[in-house]
Amino acid sequence: MARNYDLEDRLINYTCRMIDVVESLPKTRSGNYMAGQLIKSCHSPAFNYSESQAAESPEDFIHKLKVVLKELKECRTSLKIIIKKAYITPLSKLDPIYKETEELIAIVGKCISTAGKNKNKR
Repeated sequence: MARNYDLEDRLINYTCRMIDVVESLPKTRSGNYMAGQLIKSCHSPAFNYSESQAAESPEDFIHKLKVVLKELKECRTSLKIIIKKAYITPLSKLDPIYKETEELIAIVGKCISTAGKNKNKR
């Protein structure tokens, strides 16, 4: 039975959308630098979440989710800089991906919290 909600699929879609952001950045020194940073951080959440699904222990699972959270927060900071510098216009084009970043941060943060509580119940 298929799940209606799959975080891995959502993170993969997020990466694909962020690649579009990267490709839209200006071809300037600062734009290229931002693109380089963002291309690494936007791929990491999907890859690390996938790794978390094969974690060797509850601690390993939580650690991998914390890496996902850290990289999502880096993406959020990159988006804030892109917005502040108006690298992509109109700025409203970035609203949906910024909102998705915030939602994913909240979801992963809650997953970490829940996993920590469940680990302590053992």
